[in-house]
Amino acid sequence: MKKTKKIFKLIVNNKLKSISIFIIFLGLISFIGAWSAVSGGHDKQNKVILFFKGIIPTPIYQKARDTIFIIPHLKERNKFYKTQVDKYEQGLNGNLFNTEIFTSQIQKKKFELKEFFLPFKRLDLTLGWHGEENSRRAHHFEIIDNKVFVISGEAQTIYFDKKNIFKKKLEQIEIPNNLFDILEETNSKLIGIRDLYYEDRKIYISMLSQNDKGLTINAYQADVNYDELIFETFFQTNEYWSVYNVYSGGRLEKYKDNKILFSIGFNGVWPSGQSFDSKFGKIIAIDKNTSEYEFISIGHRNPQGLKYIDDHNIIINTEHGPKGGDEININYLNENNDRIPNYGWAVASYGVNYSGPDTLLKSHEKHGFDEPFKWYTPAIGISQLEFLDKKYSQAKKNYLFISSLRAGSIYIYEMNEKLDKILEEDRIYFHAKRIRDLKYDKETGLFFIIFEFTPSIAVLKIL
Repeated sequence: MKKTKKIFKLIVNNKLKSISIFIIFLGLISFIGAWSAVSGGHDKQNKVILFFKGIIPTPIYQKARDTIFIIPHLKERNKFYKTQVDKYEQGLNGNLFNTEIFTSQIQKKKFELKEFFLPFKRLDLTLGWHGEENSRRAHHFEIIDNKVFVISGEAQTIYFDKKNIFKKKLEQIEIPNNLFDILEETNSKLIGIRDLYYEDRKIYISMLSQNDKGLTINAYQADVNYDELIFETFFQTNEYWSVYNVYSGGRLEKYKDNKILFSIGFNGVWPSGQSFDSKFGKIIAIDKNTSEYEFISIGHRNPQGLKYIDDHNIIINTEHGPKGGDEININYLNENNDRIPNYGWAVASYGVNYSGPDTLLKSHEKHGFDEPFKWYTPAIGISQLEFLDKKYSQAKKNYLFISSLRAGSIYIYEMNEKLDKILEEDRIYFHAKRIRDLKYDKETGLFFIIFEFTPSIAVLKIL
């Protein structure tokens, strides 16, 4: 009897110990999950973190961040502010301030990142993602010969020698330009720069501005000149909208037949994306000599990335959905012939409205629209894209690289020969970063990246 009681007691104690360990483990997981949810630099695509974000109301997680997690939060903020001080003190040096090795999440490939300061103002999310001030915090770059040109959202232009990425500082040089003279001539206010593009010894930019007619987006061109950039109007949309929003698009890209592609968002004007009477919500092709244009595709919400692949005669664009539903769209020009693809906005989207009932149709094809090649929910804050032909890739395969703001990642897709199917997927996640611009340089075999928070320009090497 005594022996039976002893055994029973031992079993109970072991169970209690197991329960205690489980409770401690659960508490630890919850603590880590809660901290990840309330911290600013969490992986916004992580399903566990998204679960905690979903069950913790915003006022509660903000309170937890400022009380329970105040010490780690302050340490995180102090590190950020120290980086900002270092950036301002170094001026135009373009100092190397961060070197890291990253491992991709699926294929476990290694990448080396080297990050250099840019002398521009940082993105400030405390102003809100729709804050007008942040419109002037989006910076873009282009690789021209052996130089790298960068333009800030405030229209400041700099360049540095490309070879300096192998040194400890970029030694940036500022180039004056006449963009504010152009704005003054039309009594306009700068709202932001939307892209920088180079072709045939000319630099092109898209610029968002505002005057007494409202807001508008236009394209400008300048001859390459290292002493001063003198821009002139390349293309005017001659369309306006009344209230600032983040749906302007603005990417510029090469095209065939002496034309340049220009993506224009719907700018919150309903139902412009479906109307041929408006350039809003469209990708157009502009003749470089005459400035005449043609519609290439319609039904766009806010195009962010744009690429024409001449060997395949296709156009790839990325665009923001509403709440969810970010898209990759591929226009197979050979298959479409003279048909103008319609990607559905503002009728169909795999995202949902931010408020009110969801009125957006989900299937595109069933309602006469073109389906996205790929869509993302939750949204990744999709941005620029780059295509690496198998002729230039180490693995001799075709790859599509998609960068993101919200998810702080580069998504890697191995593509088949026709570029109509994904064979393998991968993802490189960069903690607490937003990627605005991305380009591959064939000469160095490196990816150039612009991160917004610091801001910085980085090079990424496949190891």
